[in-house]
Amino acid sequence: MFITPAYAQAAGPGGTDMLMSLLPFVLIFVIMYFLILRPQQRKVKAHQELVKGVRRGDTVVTSGGLIGKVARVVDDNEIELQIGEGVKIRQLRGMISEVRAKGEPAKEDGAS
Repeated sequence: MFITPAYAQAAGPGGTDMLMSLLPFVLIFVIMYFLILRPQQRKVKAHQELVKGVRRGDTVVTSGGLIGKVARVVDDNEIELQIGEGVKIRQLRGMISEVRAKGEPAKEDGAS
């Protein structure tokens, strides 16, 4: 079988066809970045700042739904919450979902 002239003429420069076929995928990625990924990164950064700023006396809500007052900050990863009269638990800082009320700053021992 011989190749007809119509098939031979259809093969032209393929660079523009490839660029035009990839352009919708690039546009979809850019739109997804600005609508989904960038706001999510901002939300994660704001949550990290919230968790880093937790101090004694703050009323917090955990991701499990517990509401308690921060009794003490154990270390960079844990805090101790008072959830009832004489009931204290240790909680990971990352599991704090919101800070309801800011407490008073801790008093310095030698300030008075």
